[in-house]
Amino acid sequence: MAAQILQGIPASPGFASGPCFWMASQEVEVQRVWGVDPAAEIARLDRALEEAGQQVQAVLREAGQKLKPEDAAIFEAHLLILQDPDLTDMVRSRIREERLNVEAAWADAVESYAQTLAGMENEYFAARAADVRDIGRRVLRILYHLPDVDLSRLAAPVVILARDLTPSDTVRLDKQRVLAFCTAEGGPTSHTAILAKSLGLHAVVGLGEGLAGVPSGAALLVDGGQGQLIVEPDDALRKGFEARRAGLQALRDAELLGAREPAVTLDGCRVEVAANIGGVEDARQALKNGAEAVGLFRTEFLYLDRQKAPDEAEQFEAYSAVMQVMADRPVVVRTMDIGGDKELPYLDLGREANPFLGYRAIRISLAEPEIFKVQLRALLRSGSGHDLRIMFPMIASLEEVRQAR
Repeated sequence: MAAQILQGIPASPGFASGPCFWMASQEVEVQRVWGVDPAAEIARLDRALEEAGQQVQAVLREAGQKLKPEDAAIFEAHLLILQDPDLTDMVRSRIREERLNVEAAWADAVESYAQTLAGMENEYFAARAADVRDIGRRVLRILYHLPDVDLSRLAAPVVILARDLTPSDTVRLDKQRVLAFCTAEGGPTSHTAILAKSLGLHAVVGLGEGLAGVPSGAALLVDGGQGQLIVEPDDALRKGFEARRAGLQALRDAELLGAREPAVTLDGCRVEVAANIGGVEDARQALKNGAEAVGLFRTEFLYLDRQKAPDEAEQFEAYSAVMQVMADRPVVVRTMDIGGDKELPYLDLGREANPFLGYRAIRISLAEPEIFKVQLRALLRSGSGHDLRIMFPMIASLEEVRQAR
Protein backbone atom coordinates (compact mmCIF):
# COMPACT_ATOMS: atom_id res chain seq x y z
CA MET A 1 0.00 0.00 0.00
CA ALA A 2 1.07 3.63 -0.55
CA ALA A 3 2.52 5.63 2.29
CA GLN A 4 -0.09 7.28 4.49
CA ILE A 5 0.13 9.87 7.27
CA LEU A 6 -2.60 9.85 9.94
CA GLN A 7 -2.85 12.85 12.26
CA GLY A 8 -4.02 12.31 15.81
CA ILE A 9 -3.51 13.87 19.24
CA PRO A 10 -0.08 13.75 20.95
CA ALA A 11 -0.43 11.65 24.12
CA SER A 12 3.14 10.71 25.08
CA PRO A 13 6.17 12.08 23.20
CA GLY A 14 8.85 9.99 21.54
CA PHE A 15 9.56 8.04 18.38
CA ALA A 16 9.01 4.37 17.55
CA SER A 17 9.11 2.20 14.46
CA GLY A 18 7.89 -1.36 14.03
CA PRO A 19 5.20 -3.66 12.70
CA CYS A 20 1.50 -3.14 13.44
CA PHE A 21 -0.28 -5.42 15.90
CA TRP A 22 -4.02 -4.98 16.32
CA MET A 23 -5.29 -5.52 19.84
CA ALA A 24 -8.58 -7.37 19.82
CA SER A 25 -11.61 -5.42 20.98
CA GLN A 26 -12.41 -5.73 24.66
CA GLU A 27 -16.12 -5.23 24.03
CA VAL A 28 -18.33 -8.03 25.34
CA GLU A 29 -21.57 -8.97 23.57
CA VAL A 30 -24.27 -8.98 26.22
CA GLN A 31 -27.20 -11.38 25.98
CA ARG A 32 -30.56 -10.39 27.52
CA VAL A 33 -32.51 -13.00 29.44
CA TRP A 34 -35.79 -12.36 31.32
CA GLY A 35 -37.47 -14.52 33.90
CA VAL A 36 -34.30 -15.35 35.82
CA ASP A 37 -34.04 -16.20 39.52
CA PRO A 38 -33.23 -12.80 41.12
CA ALA A 39 -31.50 -14.30 44.16
CA ALA A 40 -29.19 -16.42 42.01
CA GLU A 41 -28.34 -13.49 39.71
CA ILE A 42 -27.59 -11.16 42.62
CA ALA A 43 -25.33 -13.85 44.12
CA ARG A 44 -23.48 -14.00 40.77
CA LEU A 45 -23.14 -10.22 40.82
CA ASP A 46 -21.67 -10.25 44.32
CA ARG A 47 -19.14 -12.94 43.39
CA ALA A 48 -18.13 -11.07 40.22
CA LEU A 49 -17.71 -7.79 42.11
CA GLU A 50 -15.53 -9.52 44.70
CA GLU A 51 -13.36 -11.13 42.01
CA ALA A 52 -13.12 -7.84 40.12
CA GLY A 53 -12.00 -6.15 43.33
CA GLN A 54 -9.24 -8.73 43.74
CA GLN A 55 -8.13 -8.19 40.14
CA VAL A 56 -8.02 -4.41 40.57
CA GLN A 57 -6.03 -4.87 43.79
CA ALA A 58 -3.48 -6.87 41.77
CA VAL A 59 -3.37 -4.19 39.06
CA LEU A 60 -2.95 -1.54 41.75
CA ARG A 61 -0.01 -3.42 43.26
CA GLU A 62 1.60 -3.69 39.81
CA ALA A 63 0.91 -0.02 39.16
CA GLY A 64 2.48 0.88 42.50
CA GLN A 65 5.77 -0.60 41.27
CA LYS A 66 5.66 1.15 37.88
CA LEU A 67 3.98 4.50 38.48
CA LYS A 68 4.07 7.60 40.59
CA PRO A 69 1.58 7.38 43.50
CA GLU A 70 -0.73 10.00 41.96
CA ASP A 71 -0.90 7.97 38.73
CA ALA A 72 -1.34 4.62 40.47
CA ALA A 73 -4.28 6.25 42.30
CA ILE A 74 -6.23 5.87 39.05
CA PHE A 75 -6.86 2.28 40.11
CA GLU A 76 -7.92 3.32 43.60
CA ALA A 77 -10.71 5.17 41.78
CA HIS A 78 -11.58 1.89 40.02
CA LEU A 79 -12.05 0.26 43.41
CA LEU A 80 -14.36 3.07 44.47
CA ILE A 81 -16.44 2.59 41.30
CA LEU A 82 -16.84 -1.09 42.18
CA GLN A 83 -17.95 -0.13 45.67
CA ASP A 84 -20.33 2.64 44.56
CA PRO A 85 -23.69 1.79 46.21
CA ASP A 86 -25.67 3.84 43.68
CA LEU A 87 -24.30 1.72 40.83
CA THR A 88 -24.70 -1.66 42.51
CA ASP A 89 -28.13 -0.83 43.95
CA MET A 90 -29.31 0.13 40.46
CA VAL A 91 -28.21 -3.26 39.15
CA ARG A 92 -29.85 -5.19 41.98
CA SER A 93 -33.11 -3.26 41.57
CA ARG A 94 -33.34 -4.08 37.87
CA ILE A 95 -32.62 -7.74 38.54
CA ARG A 96 -35.36 -7.93 41.17
CA GLU A 97 -37.99 -5.79 39.43
CA GLU A 98 -37.51 -6.96 35.84
CA ARG A 99 -36.11 -10.44 36.54
CA LEU A 100 -33.34 -9.49 34.10
CA ASN A 101 -30.05 -11.40 33.93
CA VAL A 102 -27.12 -9.84 35.77
CA GLU A 103 -24.98 -9.27 32.65
CA ALA A 104 -27.63 -7.10 30.97
CA ALA A 105 -28.54 -5.26 34.18
CA TRP A 106 -24.88 -4.52 34.89
CA ALA A 107 -24.10 -3.40 31.32
CA ASP A 108 -27.11 -1.03 31.27
CA ALA A 109 -26.23 0.54 34.62
CA VAL A 110 -22.56 1.02 33.71
CA GLU A 111 -23.37 2.59 30.34
CA SER A 112 -25.90 4.94 31.95
CA TYR A 113 -23.29 6.00 34.51
CA ALA A 114 -20.61 6.44 31.81
CA GLN A 115 -22.89 8.49 29.55
CA THR A 116 -23.73 10.81 32.44
CA LEU A 117 -20.01 11.49 32.94
CA ALA A 118 -19.28 11.75 29.22
CA GLY A 119 -22.02 14.35 28.83
CA MET A 120 -20.55 16.71 31.41
CA GLU A 121 -19.02 19.95 30.15
CA ASN A 122 -16.03 19.50 32.46
CA GLU A 123 -13.36 17.70 30.41
CA TYR A 124 -11.92 15.92 33.46
CA PHE A 125 -15.22 14.29 34.42
CA ALA A 126 -16.04 13.48 30.81
CA ALA A 127 -12.73 11.59 30.48
CA ARG A 128 -13.59 9.50 33.57
CA ALA A 129 -16.29 7.73 31.58
CA ALA A 130 -13.50 5.51 30.23
CA ASP A 131 -12.71 4.35 33.77
CA VAL A 132 -16.33 3.39 34.38
CA ARG A 133 -16.44 1.41 31.13
CA ASP A 134 -13.10 -0.21 32.01
CA ILE A 135 -14.59 -1.53 35.25
CA GLY A 136 -17.79 -2.48 33.44
CA ARG A 137 -15.92 -4.64 30.93
CA ARG A 138 -13.86 -6.25 33.68
CA VAL A 139 -16.98 -7.42 35.53
CA LEU A 140 -18.61 -8.62 32.30
CA ARG A 141 -15.52 -10.69 31.41
CA ILE A 142 -15.71 -12.30 34.83
CA LEU A 143 -19.44 -13.04 34.46
CA TYR A 144 -18.86 -14.59 31.01
CA HIS A 145 -15.62 -16.35 32.08
CA LEU A 146 -13.59 -14.55 29.38
CA PRO A 147 -9.79 -14.20 29.70
CA ASP A 148 -7.87 -10.94 29.55
CA VAL A 149 -5.84 -10.16 26.41
CA ASP A 150 -2.39 -11.77 26.73
CA LEU A 151 0.46 -9.97 24.95
CA SER A 152 3.20 -12.08 26.55
CA ARG A 153 3.54 -14.34 23.50
CA LEU A 154 4.42 -11.64 21.00
CA ALA A 155 7.35 -12.90 18.91
CA ALA A 156 8.91 -9.44 18.44
CA PRO A 157 8.35 -5.84 19.61
CA VAL A 158 5.33 -4.22 17.95
CA VAL A 159 3.30 -1.02 17.71
CA ILE A 160 -0.11 -1.69 19.24
CA LEU A 161 -3.18 -0.37 17.41
CA ALA A 162 -6.62 -0.41 19.04
CA ARG A 163 -9.95 1.36 18.87
CA ASP A 164 -9.21 2.42 22.43
CA LEU A 165 -7.21 1.17 25.40
CA THR A 166 -8.45 1.14 28.96
CA PRO A 167 -6.21 2.16 31.88
CA SER A 168 -6.06 -1.53 32.87
CA ASP A 169 -4.86 -2.47 29.36
CA THR A 170 -2.27 0.30 29.36
CA VAL A 171 -0.62 -0.43 32.71
CA ARG A 172 -0.12 -4.07 31.67
CA LEU A 173 1.78 -3.21 28.47
CA ASP A 174 5.35 -4.52 28.59
CA LYS A 175 7.90 -2.05 27.23
CA GLN A 176 10.05 -4.98 26.11
CA ARG A 177 7.29 -6.02 23.69
CA VAL A 178 5.39 -2.80 22.98
CA LEU A 179 7.24 0.00 21.17
CA ALA A 180 4.29 2.41 21.17
CA PHE A 181 0.51 2.41 20.89
CA CYS A 182 -2.02 4.31 18.79
CA THR A 183 -5.78 4.49 19.26
CA ALA A 184 -8.70 5.71 17.20
CA GLU A 185 -10.39 7.26 20.25
CA GLY A 186 -9.23 9.00 23.41
CA GLY A 187 -7.91 12.41 24.37
CA PRO A 188 -4.84 14.01 25.99
CA THR A 189 -6.44 14.15 29.47
CA SER A 190 -7.62 10.53 29.50
CA HIS A 191 -6.15 8.19 32.08
CA THR A 192 -4.72 6.13 29.23
CA ALA A 193 -2.69 9.14 28.04
CA ILE A 194 -1.59 9.96 31.60
CA LEU A 195 -0.42 6.38 32.15
CA ALA A 196 1.43 6.31 28.80
CA LYS A 197 3.54 9.31 29.89
CA SER A 198 4.18 7.82 33.33
CA LEU A 199 5.23 4.46 31.83
CA GLY A 200 7.40 6.07 29.16
CA LEU A 201 5.33 4.53 26.34
CA HIS A 202 5.14 6.64 23.17
CA ALA A 203 1.51 7.13 22.19
CA VAL A 204 -0.87 8.86 19.81
CA VAL A 205 -4.62 8.93 20.47
CA GLY A 206 -7.70 10.24 18.66
CA LEU A 207 -6.58 9.07 15.19
CA GLY A 208 -10.18 8.56 14.09
CA GLU A 209 -11.83 6.10 11.73
CA GLY A 210 -8.87 6.10 9.32
CA LEU A 211 -6.95 3.93 11.77
CA ALA A 212 -9.23 0.98 11.01
CA GLY A 213 -7.78 0.77 7.48
CA VAL A 214 -4.25 0.00 8.69
CA PRO A 215 -3.53 -3.69 8.01
CA SER A 216 -1.99 -5.96 10.62
CA GLY A 217 1.75 -6.31 10.07
CA ALA A 218 2.12 -2.98 8.22
CA ALA A 219 5.34 -1.03 8.82
CA LEU A 220 4.65 1.93 11.10
CA LEU A 221 6.44 5.04 12.30
CA VAL A 222 5.05 6.77 15.41
CA ASP A 223 5.80 10.37 16.39
CA GLY A 224 4.20 10.81 19.80
CA GLY A 225 5.29 14.44 20.05
CA GLN A 226 3.51 15.55 16.86
CA GLY A 227 0.70 13.02 17.12
CA GLN A 228 1.51 11.37 13.80
CA LEU A 229 1.26 7.79 12.61
CA ILE A 230 3.01 7.03 9.31
CA VAL A 231 1.89 3.82 7.56
CA GLU A 232 4.21 2.01 5.10
CA PRO A 233 6.61 4.98 4.87
CA ASP A 234 8.68 5.61 1.75
CA ASP A 235 12.38 6.57 1.89
CA ALA A 236 11.70 10.30 2.12
CA LEU A 237 9.30 9.90 5.05
CA ARG A 238 11.74 7.58 6.81
CA LYS A 239 14.61 10.07 6.42
CA GLY A 240 12.51 12.91 7.81
CA PHE A 241 11.37 10.72 10.70
CA GLU A 242 14.92 9.63 11.55
CA ALA A 243 16.14 13.24 11.42
CA ARG A 244 13.47 14.28 13.96
CA ARG A 245 14.29 11.28 16.15
CA ALA A 246 18.05 12.09 16.04
CA GLY A 247 17.31 15.71 16.94
CA LEU A 248 15.27 14.70 19.97
CA GLN A 249 17.95 12.23 21.10
CA ALA A 250 20.63 14.92 20.82
CA LEU A 251 18.51 17.23 22.96
CA ARG A 252 17.98 14.51 25.57
CA ASP A 253 21.70 13.71 25.66
CA ALA A 254 22.49 17.38 26.23
CA GLU A 255 19.89 17.59 29.00
CA LEU A 256 21.31 14.46 30.65
CA LEU A 257 24.80 15.96 30.63
CA GLY A 258 23.46 18.95 32.55
CA ALA A 259 21.23 16.92 34.88
CA ARG A 260 23.78 16.86 37.70
CA GLU A 261 24.29 20.59 37.66
CA PRO A 262 22.71 22.48 40.60
CA ALA A 263 19.10 23.54 40.06
CA VAL A 264 19.17 27.31 40.47
CA THR A 265 16.43 29.77 39.48
CA LEU A 266 17.22 32.91 37.46
CA ASP A 267 17.15 34.99 40.67
CA GLY A 268 19.66 32.69 42.37
CA CYS A 269 17.40 30.45 44.48
CA ARG A 270 18.83 26.94 44.94
CA VAL A 271 16.24 24.14 44.62
CA GLU A 272 16.76 20.55 45.76
CA VAL A 273 15.74 17.93 43.20
CA ALA A 274 14.45 14.81 44.98
CA ALA A 275 12.94 11.60 43.60
CA ASN A 276 10.09 9.33 44.65
CA ILE A 277 11.23 5.69 44.48
CA GLY A 278 10.01 2.18 45.18
CA GLY A 279 13.34 0.33 45.17
CA VAL A 280 17.01 0.27 44.22
CA GLU A 281 16.46 0.42 40.42
CA ASP A 282 14.41 3.59 40.86
CA ALA A 283 17.25 5.04 42.94
CA ARG A 284 19.80 4.33 40.21
CA GLN A 285 17.55 5.91 37.57
CA ALA A 286 16.97 8.92 39.83
CA LEU A 287 20.71 9.54 40.17
CA LYS A 288 21.19 9.18 36.43
CA ASN A 289 18.60 11.90 35.90
CA GLY A 290 20.13 14.30 38.40
CA ALA A 291 18.34 13.60 41.69
CA GLU A 292 20.12 14.97 44.75
CA ALA A 293 17.99 13.11 47.29
CA VAL A 294 15.15 10.65 47.77
CA GLY A 295 12.10 12.59 48.86
CA LEU A 296 9.96 9.48 49.34
CA PHE A 297 11.01 5.81 49.46
CA ARG A 298 7.81 3.73 49.50
CA THR A 299 8.31 0.47 51.43
CA GLU A 300 4.91 -1.21 50.87
CA PHE A 301 6.30 -3.42 48.09
CA LEU A 302 8.07 -5.50 50.75
CA TYR A 303 4.78 -6.35 52.46
CA LEU A 304 2.51 -7.11 49.50
CA ASP A 305 1.90 -10.35 47.56
CA ARG A 306 3.16 -12.64 50.32
CA GLN A 307 1.78 -14.81 53.10
CA LYS A 308 3.82 -13.39 56.00
CA ALA A 309 5.53 -10.13 56.90
CA PRO A 310 9.13 -9.63 55.70
CA ASP A 311 11.77 -10.30 58.33
CA GLU A 312 14.45 -7.89 59.45
CA ALA A 313 17.18 -9.40 57.25
CA GLU A 314 15.14 -9.04 54.05
CA GLN A 315 14.19 -5.46 54.86
CA PHE A 316 17.75 -4.56 55.85
CA GLU A 317 19.02 -5.84 52.49
CA ALA A 318 16.40 -3.85 50.52
CA TYR A 319 16.97 -0.61 52.43
CA SER A 320 20.76 -0.96 52.42
CA ALA A 321 20.82 -1.37 48.64
CA VAL A 322 19.13 2.04 48.24
CA MET A 323 21.34 3.66 50.89
CA GLN A 324 24.47 2.41 49.13
CA VAL A 325 23.32 3.89 45.81
CA MET A 326 22.44 7.24 47.37
CA ALA A 327 25.68 7.33 49.43
CA ASP A 328 25.61 10.51 51.58
CA ARG A 329 22.51 11.99 49.93
CA PRO A 330 19.32 12.38 52.03
CA VAL A 331 16.87 9.47 51.86
CA VAL A 332 13.35 9.91 53.28
CA VAL A 333 11.83 6.49 53.94
CA ARG A 334 8.11 6.13 54.58
CA THR A 335 7.19 3.33 56.96
CA MET A 336 4.62 0.88 55.63
CA ASP A 337 1.50 2.56 54.28
CA ILE A 338 -0.70 -0.51 54.36
CA GLY A 339 -4.50 -0.55 54.42
CA GLY A 340 -7.09 1.13 52.24
CA ASP A 341 -6.43 -0.51 48.87
CA LYS A 342 -3.50 -2.63 50.13
CA GLU A 343 -4.78 -5.74 51.89
CA LEU A 344 -2.52 -8.30 53.56
CA PRO A 345 -3.36 -11.99 54.03
CA TYR A 346 -1.41 -12.10 57.31
CA LEU A 347 -3.24 -9.14 58.90
CA ASP A 348 -6.96 -8.85 59.54
CA LEU A 349 -7.69 -5.28 58.53
CA GLY A 350 -11.46 -5.66 58.87
CA ARG A 351 -14.06 -3.82 56.80
CA GLU A 352 -14.67 -0.06 56.88
CA ALA A 353 -16.93 2.36 55.07
CA ASN A 354 -13.89 4.44 54.11
CA PRO A 355 -10.71 2.37 54.55
CA PHE A 356 -8.55 5.04 52.88
CA LEU A 357 -8.98 7.30 55.91
CA GLY A 358 -9.46 4.74 58.65
CA TYR A 359 -7.39 1.80 59.92
CA ARG A 360 -4.25 2.10 57.80
CA ALA A 361 -0.62 3.25 57.72
CA ILE A 362 0.65 4.49 61.11
CA ARG A 363 -2.43 3.20 62.92
CA ILE A 364 -1.74 -0.35 61.75
CA SER A 365 1.94 0.03 62.65
CA LEU A 366 1.07 1.15 66.18
CA ALA A 367 -1.44 -1.68 66.56
CA GLU A 368 1.16 -4.24 65.36
CA PRO A 369 4.28 -3.16 67.31
CA GLU A 370 6.29 -6.29 66.53
CA ILE A 371 5.93 -5.74 62.78
CA PHE A 372 6.63 -2.01 63.23
CA LYS A 373 9.74 -2.60 65.37
CA VAL A 374 11.19 -5.01 62.80
CA GLN A 375 10.90 -2.32 60.12
CA LEU A 376 12.38 0.38 62.34
CA ARG A 377 15.34 -1.83 63.37
CA ALA A 378 16.06 -2.66 59.71
CA LEU A 379 15.85 1.02 58.77
CA LEU A 380 18.10 2.24 61.57
CA ARG A 381 20.70 -0.43 60.82
CA SER A 382 20.69 0.34 57.09
CA GLY A 383 20.96 4.06 57.79
CA SER A 384 24.24 3.79 59.67
CA GLY A 385 26.70 6.09 57.92
CA HIS A 386 23.98 7.52 55.64
CA ASP A 387 21.55 10.45 55.78
CA LEU A 388 18.41 8.47 56.68
CA ARG A 389 15.17 10.26 57.49
CA ILE A 390 12.04 8.35 58.53
CA MET A 391 8.53 9.49 57.64
CA PHE A 392 5.39 8.22 59.43
CA PRO A 393 2.40 8.14 57.04
CA MET A 394 -1.16 9.35 57.65
CA ILE A 395 -0.50 11.01 61.02
CA ALA A 396 -3.74 12.42 62.45
CA SER A 397 -2.72 13.48 65.96
CA LEU A 398 0.21 14.50 68.15
CA GLU A 399 -0.35 11.35 70.21
CA GLU A 400 0.38 9.16 67.14
CA VAL A 401 3.70 10.97 66.64
CA ARG A 402 4.63 10.43 70.29
CA GLN A 403 3.73 6.73 70.18
CA ALA A 404 5.66 6.20 66.95
CA ARG A 405 8.77 7.95 68.32
